[in-house]
Amino acid sequence: MTEPGLVVVDKPGGLTSHDVVARVRRLAGTRKVGHAGTLDPMATGVLVLGVDRATRLLGHLLLTEKAYDATVLLGAATTTDDAEGEVLARASTDHLVEDAVRAAFASCVGEVDQVPTAVSAIKVDGKRAYQRVRDGEQVELSARRVTIHALEVRAVRGPEVDISLRCSSGTYVRAIARDVGRDLGVGGHLTALRRTAVGPFDLHAARTLEQHADELGLVPIADAARATFPALDLDEREEADVRVGRRLDRAVAGPTAVFAPDGTFLALYQPAGPGATDGAKPLAVFVG
Repeated sequence: MTEPGLVVVDKPGGLTSHDVVARVRRLAGTRKVGHAGTLDPMATGVLVLGVDRATRLLGHLLLTEKAYDATVLLGAATTTDDAEGEVLARASTDHLVEDAVRAAFASCVGEVDQVPTAVSAIKVDGKRAYQRVRDGEQVELSARRVTIHALEVRAVRGPEVDISLRCSSGTYVRAIARDVGRDLGVGGHLTALRRTAVGPFDLHAARTLEQHADELGLVPIADAARATFPALDLDEREEADVRVGRRLDRAVAGPTAVFAPDGTFLALYQPAGPGATDGAKPLAVFVG
């Protein structure tokens, strides 16, 4: 069986995230494979998977920022806020000027209350929202606070707009397309989406499924932890404390990866209190 670590895939269009997980399970020789952040079948790009113990890192990776390239088509609103849904309404975009389009996208930057798309994977009374929509139900989701750190309009080609953005976990790019189209009075939806980064893992680190089939490109769990979180190297006494889940007399600013003297990744620790002298307590321990 493959050692614990992360597998960074450049997902092709047409496959679900679960399809990718199934393929990596076969390649890694274990069923213990999960992914950090779903990509829709139409979307391509960076999908981070955990193998064996590294699956426990995925929940913490979900909190990291992500980056995308996308294309928005103005002038049509759809049921799914992307090209796979049915068109609800069409409107002419002939009157739109490029400056107004750019300004509408620029207004998205910062902390915003975003209503997720109705066909998201969010659970409503124990059932996925997208399943409720497929079953013919009317779904209304509450707005969620997300942060769009940066958004660049790379090109305006008539009604088509190419954008690049960096955002917090939980941001729906389809909702950006929907909301900008609404604000411009013409509707809008997403026609292409490519995730270019999840935290420190970008397209340069990603490999296609075919490349992974030739040789599984596994990022060892210790390397993945150092790449993702601030690192703290411990002495032997502190290592013993971590192995039994004790607090550390160390100041950490947030989730921090702690390592044994020989470089073994031991755990994630977090501040034990508000003060610098409160030390650190375990968030997740990865060794016994």
